This record gives sequence, C-alpha cells and structure tokens, in this order.
Amino acid sequence: DSISTSAAKEDHVSMGGHAARKALSIVEHVETVVAIELLAACQALDLHRPLTTTAPLEALHALVRKHVDPWKSDRQMAPDIKAVQSLVQSGALLEAVENACAASE
Repeated sequence: DSISTSAAKEDHVSMGGHAARKALSIVEHVETVVAIELLAACQALDLHRPLTTTAPLEALHALVRKHVDPWKSDRQMAPDIKAVQSLVQSGALLEAVENACAASE
C-alpha cells in the first residue's frame, strides 16, 4: 500500500500496470544479457579446447553449439544472440544442465 496523497484521490495500485510492463522489459533485457554471456563463455571454451569442463557446462555448450556456430570470422551477432535468447526463454538450457547433473550423480 502507498501513502495517501492529494486527499486520497489516487488509486493505491495506479502504478501497478506501469510496474508490470517495466518488469517485463527488465526480464527481456536480462535474457539478452544472459544470452550474450553464454555465447562468450562458449567461445572461450572453444578457444581452450581440447580441455574440457564439468558435465553440466559441456551439456550447455553442446546445446548452444547445436544452434550457433563458433565465431571464426566477423559476422552479425544479433541472430546468434536471438537464437540463444530463445533457448533461455524455452527452458532448454536449464533442462540440459539438470539432465547432465542427474547423469553425473
């Protein structure tokens, strides 16, 4: 609840709709940042091959690489970011990590 102003004429949830739209925008931005970070991490793993990491991270890397090729030359990044962002939104990345964790136990 909010503090009454203007002789209590305001609806106490008058900013609720705006706050919900703002929260959705923030979630979309966070998904984009996570996608970019995943792409950078996968590229770093590629550059350190033949070294490997943990099973969950290898599963994550494999899933990302099914949808996005490694960077070997300059190209537009937007399609790659959108592809990984779709994986984040779908929950496929989380499922891949959970399956790898369960298999390694």
